[in-house]
Amino acid sequence: MFGQSRNREWRDLSAWKSEGLPLSTTSDRAAKLYDAVVTQYVGWYDDLNVNGIESSLKELLEADSSFVMAHVLKNGLELIGTGTNIWKDTSLRQSIDEMKAIVEKNTSLTKRERKHAAAIQAWSQGFVVKALDTWEEILTEYPTDVTALKFAHDSYFYLGYQDQMRDSIARVLPNWNDTIPLYGFLHGMYAFGLVETNFYNEAEKHAKQGLDLNPYDCWSTHALCHVLEMEGRYDEGVTFLKDTENYWTRGEMLACHNYWHWALYHIEKGEHEAAIGIYDEQVFQRGKSGAMLDMVDGSSLLYRLQLEGINVNDRWREIQQLWGDTHSDDHVLVFNDLHLLMCTLGSKDQDGTTKIMESMKDFIRERQGTNCEVTKEVGLKMCEAFEYFDQENYAKCTELLAPLKYKFVKIGGSNAQRDVFHQLLIHSAMRSPLKSHQCLARGLLAERKAMKENSPLTDRLMMM
Repeated sequence: MFGQSRNREWRDLSAWKSEGLPLSTTSDRAAKLYDAVVTQYVGWYDDLNVNGIESSLKELLEADSSFVMAHVLKNGLELIGTGTNIWKDTSLRQSIDEMKAIVEKNTSLTKRERKHAAAIQAWSQGFVVKALDTWEEILTEYPTDVTALKFAHDSYFYLGYQDQMRDSIARVLPNWNDTIPLYGFLHGMYAFGLVETNFYNEAEKHAKQGLDLNPYDCWSTHALCHVLEMEGRYDEGVTFLKDTENYWTRGEMLACHNYWHWALYHIEKGEHEAAIGIYDEQVFQRGKSGAMLDMVDGSSLLYRLQLEGINVNDRWREIQQLWGDTHSDDHVLVFNDLHLLMCTLGSKDQDGTTKIMESMKDFIRERQGTNCEVTKEVGLKMCEAFEYFDQENYAKCTELLAPLKYKFVKIGGSNAQRDVFHQLLIHSAMRSPLKSHQCLARGLLAERKAMKENSPLTDRLMMM
């Protein structure tokens, strides 16, 4: 058949039905391949027994082209990748229309499957909150629907909905046990929601529980990385990632991001050469995948190093080439837009910067949806602040960023990822000629020290 994934047989139609999650397909092969795709998505890895997630998804659609959940996965994974222009990509629009047609024609679909398709359609139109509400409706009735759970988890992360990301897992966890496939991954997901809402002890407990159940669970590794980062346990973080590298790198889709965490520990400690080494050998090389998360990570590392006064030389130009010319008009997440802008500014590509900024203004005028609202309220001003900082107009940069400090969370990402924007505000306020801004900088540093006492980076800034 399809072999085993982590020593588990893929679920057939009867297995899905016995778990209370019946599928509308009549093909056992499709049911098993559906399990294969979901499992690889949840685990962030390619299973060689099915030639990886892309190949198994292709075979799934071939096994039953009218199986609506196959189309839900295909379109959902495209959207969750955030690297496709949902407004202009004709292939995606055609695929969404095909899914919608299946829903309209097939009267045997379950209510749960219809809701899945509706959630994906809402996401594709930019209404991510509407999609989340629909997935939560599914989870209320079907708490072991891991597809709804994982799509919701990732989408909450993209919106910076930290409490919801935590509580979404907490609500369903009592309905799971170790006899249900993929149970172990819930501990890593829950750990991440916990660490993002400052429950560090509980987060560490669940991350370690996830790793006890499955040492290859790179999301549990990732959650533990966040705990160690937020508690200032940098040496422990470096040792942990080094000692477990052969495990978490099996999760190829998240490996670049975990290397990013490794580099972050070194930047905090002022070990810039070590951070650059990780960037050159791992982050940049893995960024050639074209995955949005990988390119964002590379851009973030370079900007942090630049704020530390490190000359990153031609690396800005090189990573901008990885981004290419195709993402300036995406506007799926303003979080992505900000990181692309870091590249155009870093490489002194004025035309590229202008293109992003003008496109963003057009997007606000012409589109609607969750990211449009966030871009209008927060994102565009943050991008303008980056421009002013690059022009050494630190007073204007500070004026724009300071009122947004408690709104940064709306652009999504994690606390650790968004820290680059807090660092930008501090650097801008420190360099501003206005005394009030310099006083603000001292206050922000005191606040930062209080939140994380063991931060060599903060100590270095306080000495400047």
